Amino acid sequence: MINEKWWHSSVVYQIYPKSFYDSNQDGIGDIQGIIEKIPYLKKLGIDVIWLNPIYKSPQVDNGYDISDYYDIHYEFGSMKDFEKLISECKLQGIKIILDLVVNHTSDQHQWFKEAKKSIDNPFHNYYIWSEKPNNLQSNFGGSAWEYVPEVNKYYLHFYAKEQPDLNWENKEMRSAIYEMMNFWIDKGISGFRMDVIDLIGKEPLSYIKENGPKLHEYLQEMSRETFRGKDLLTVGETWGATPENSVLYSNPERNELSMVFQFEQINLDKIPGKQRWDVKPLELIDLKRVLSKWQVTLNETGWNSLFWNNHDLPRIVSRWGDDTDEFRELSAKMLAILLHGMKGTPYIYQGEEIGMTNLKSNNIDDFVDIETQNIIKERLRNGQDKESLLKAIQLKARDNGRTPLQWNNSKYAGFSTVPPWMSVNQNFELINIDQNLKDKNSIFYTYQKLIQIRKDEKIIRFGTYELIDENHPSVFAYTRKLKDETVYVICNFYKEKTEFECQVNNFELLISNYNDLQIEKQKITLRPFESFIIKTKENQHEA
Repeated sequence: MINEKWWHSSVVYQIYPKSFYDSNQDGIGDIQGIIEKIPYLKKLGIDVIWLNPIYKSPQVDNGYDISDYYDIHYEFGSMKDFEKLISECKLQGIKIILDLVVNHTSDQHQWFKEAKKSIDNPFHNYYIWSEKPNNLQSNFGGSAWEYVPEVNKYYLHFYAKEQPDLNWENKEMRSAIYEMMNFWIDKGISGFRMDVIDLIGKEPLSYIKENGPKLHEYLQEMSRETFRGKDLLTVGETWGATPENSVLYSNPERNELSMVFQFEQINLDKIPGKQRWDVKPLELIDLKRVLSKWQVTLNETGWNSLFWNNHDLPRIVSRWGDDTDEFRELSAKMLAILLHGMKGTPYIYQGEEIGMTNLKSNNIDDFVDIETQNIIKERLRNGQDKESLLKAIQLKARDNGRTPLQWNNSKYAGFSTVPPWMSVNQNFELINIDQNLKDKNSIFYTYQKLIQIRKDEKIIRFGTYELIDENHPSVFAYTRKLKDETVYVICNFYKEKTEFECQVNNFELLISNYNDLQIEKQKITLRPFESFIIKTKENQHEA
């Protein structure tokens, strides 16, 4: 069994600062707003906050274009504000991890300003250049190369042209990154979420993007120079991860990362060979196969992250649940129970705990993200009709997860008293934190209970995983086993009633999204989105 670390029993809450809470009424969330809402986070029961980038930035890509790694972006506050956030969270037993963006910088970073002056400038090789660019494409659309006349070369940018990619083959650049990381560790943070970290080993002229040959060498060096031996949580964003190489990332003996975010399940509703905007219905059997594969492969020597949502993804209740008034709460609770019963560290994205939904605006101008706007221009230029494009944007755009957090039913959802930086979802009068806190059967209290179950039940943290009835078209069910105990997690993934065979006696109910759970001896009739977790002792069950 893996030696238990603090993050094995922790639940992480992701905060997108720009949309969390506006304390100074300028329409933009800020650090003081987070400080003000620490009691809410404490009530939910989370142990760790992951902050999206708060560094100085031109905000071309909402902070993922960093112009100064050592300064706080003025709209969010000051370094004193951040230091106060750390100290106030520490008083409440809450840790903070920062977003680490080291695949690229802003083109306004001093390194890049120097780099484009001359090929002889010592900062020139901090970035990746070519005299003859190939046809690599940016993830935001268009070519991944941009011409700079001063040096008669093209620089690489896998994201916006304002986000030049760093050259990790340059030892001096790597040393500068490690120095910066240690600066923040010394401030008292508890780790990093590492943005697109599997790209740092890229070899673009050889068309190698993710999982380059030196990737793990760089990660081991990073660990050695920064966080090794300091008991910090490190989670890497790895869109190209497989279960096999994730064992490499998160095997404690390799001294790389605590865990990674993998996205295999997130791509299951994408038409193969096309972009994520080209969608198909999710097949539940595919979801069972993928999540189970990760659970089994990382059982002994690795560690999983567990998530449905983040700032780059649409709201899961709109995507794979049912966000109608009739079924939104049931399906949101089902998705929570399904995920939080698994082995790994759960991540809750702000608003997920109250069942916030996609934006669903019919005004294409409400979708302000740079990636969304680039795709809109590109696809309209290539002839896609506006109606079908809008449907894809409504379903998959990153904007869906970035609308201001809905605190109450007052104007602008209690996020601010002035018009926010982007549109508030118009269902805020029905879906908000105040309403959830008043209703003891709300989605909020389901998440609160799931967080506590993980702390109380070692079987949830470390029990082995086994899928039940992999071919059932409607039910996702699995067991977790540890010594003489077995936990059953059983979820009807759809709104239609269904039957499921599972013989269970003398069980203890841990959680359910219905108040009147009924299990017959050999067969369970599951109501719409019905889900529950039960625990049995040895010789008390057969399945």
